Amino acid sequence: MNIEEMIRKAIKENRAIIGFRESLKYIRNYNPEAVILAKNAPERIKKIILNSNANVLIFEGSSKDLGTICGRPHPISTIVIKGS
Repeated sequence: MNIEEMIRKAIKENRAIIGFRESLKYIRNYNPEAVILAKNAPERIKKIILNSNANVLIFEGSSKDLGTICGRPHPISTIVIKGS
């Protein structure tokens, strides 16, 4: 399954957390299935997420593309897919 399908499925099943702040809260308290970062996410965000123990996937598109996949009209740099 590619990253786009994974994101769409997680959103449909209400298992996605969108946005850096909310994602970071979830990562600190739970074990996510995956964390998806946009390729052009700010370096400070990348550094914090990559230093966590989470399974990190880099989305090859921009944060604007990630927002479009999520059905949002704004850029999204970070998405967490909740563990099952």
